[in-house]
Amino acid sequence: MKKVLYFIFTICFLTLWSSCRKDFEFTPSTGGLFFSKNTVYLDTVFTNIGSSTYTLKVYNTSNEDISIPSVRLALGENSEYRLNVDGMAGKEFQNVELLAKDSMFVFIETTIDINNLPSSNNEFLYTDKIEFGIGPTMQTVDLVTLVKDAVFIYPDKDNTTGVVETLTLNIDGEQVETDIEGRYLLPTEQTFTNDKPYVIYGYAAVGNGETLTVNPGARVHFHANSGLLISDGGSLNINGELSSDEELLENEVIFEGDRLEPNFSDIPGQWGTIWLFDGSTNNTINYATIKNASVAILSDGNANTPTDKLTITNSQIYNSSNYGILGRFTSIRAENLVINNSGLSSFAATQGGKYNVTHSTIANYWNNSFRQFPALLINNFVVDQNNVTNLFELTEANFNNCIIYGNDNPEFILDEIPDAAVAFNFKFTNCLLRFEDSNNNFSDANYNFNDVLHYENNTFNDDPNFMDARENKMIIGENSAAIGIIGNNPFSNNVPFDILNQSRTATPDMGAYQHTSF
Repeated sequence: MKKVLYFIFTICFLTLWSSCRKDFEFTPSTGGLFFSKNTVYLDTVFTNIGSSTYTLKVYNTSNEDISIPSVRLALGENSEYRLNVDGMAGKEFQNVELLAKDSMFVFIETTIDINNLPSSNNEFLYTDKIEFGIGPTMQTVDLVTLVKDAVFIYPDKDNTTGVVETLTLNIDGEQVETDIEGRYLLPTEQTFTNDKPYVIYGYAAVGNGETLTVNPGARVHFHANSGLLISDGGSLNINGELSSDEELLENEVIFEGDRLEPNFSDIPGQWGTIWLFDGSTNNTINYATIKNASVAILSDGNANTPTDKLTITNSQIYNSSNYGILGRFTSIRAENLVINNSGLSSFAATQGGKYNVTHSTIANYWNNSFRQFPALLINNFVVDQNNVTNLFELTEANFNNCIIYGNDNPEFILDEIPDAAVAFNFKFTNCLLRFEDSNNNFSDANYNFNDVLHYENNTFNDDPNFMDARENKMIIGENSAAIGIIGNNPFSNNVPFDILNQSRTATPDMGAYQHTSF
């Protein structure tokens, strides 16, 4: 009985309530809408590449249910923008209803072919408006997008099967077909200039006997899972120069992802790697910024060649989701190198090899997730797929006048499998190091900091006083423990200017930067 009475009461209540409301009676809008933005900036896009989806929120602050007679793009069907209003896609909508004190979302996207626009030095500011209503009460929201022209490099695709071209590589003298999507650069593509940005899909490869030259001021953007591959017998020469503007870096070569929106500017792992394949030679990088990769530089093999496989100078590597530099039985010389914010290690010298690093800042202030590895990792082995451990000689690992620091402890690990027949040669000289072993976990001879064969004139665990390590501003301040290397210092004479071209010979500081006042 109670259930029946409750049911009757509910029906009566709903009937009376509905008769008091004017549901579905919408009055025409006469303006008075409020918007979350007066202008929607869709940021910068490359020609023919779709933008992100941007959101505009529209508010009806009145006490009446309203119908907006028209919501449309001012350029109509000719507009390069696309709208989605309350789940409906299009460029014009009629009688859009909006309840009192309610709001709705308008989603906006664009894909623009710059070739259809007036020429303007490889970029064009494209604009339109969203018009709400008609006549004298019409309200508008501006839309603005900067469109850049670019040189696109991508592998072929079979339109029938959808199969994408993959690379064939020389591995141990044998031509091996891989599943790496990409293609070899043509001779006409082997010089990157600063005329237009480059956008790379898949891996752009450099063949045997060929060299990719990247000129000052070039901008190279990689799509997801893309990168450069310098194959056996190929070379990479990045020839950036010192910039006068530390923000614009107009002469620096910059490698990053192809998402140009500001909220992607520091997102790790947007693209693959610069892979210096086993057998590539004479690779040089000067004044480059490499950011937001999975592994910024992967250098494989050639540990015992007369000249170093990679020489990297005056360069910065930031926001790598795995490693900043990963060396595998390779040879690297680095001067005025700065690395920070890596998901694993900023510099990993693995499987032995040869490394000489001078006046460099190897830091790791990663805070996107838990980090298991230190800023600097050195080892002499690899465990293969059959669970067999293979040892390699660490011929040299010299770190001179460097800062090796971060937000974890310790920030360098020497992971050696001892073997009398396999060399493990390393030395830290005039470095600021973070290493505290309060639990006595590192008791082997490699961590005897009084052993002058391996450690000389180092400073431990004092504050480097970086400007803002989380924002990759790694210059040191007046209170830095890295200021003023004491004693004879031939390393500074060999690298007489810091990464900003400040002289360091009179009073050298540790790391890539001479100190300054913040």
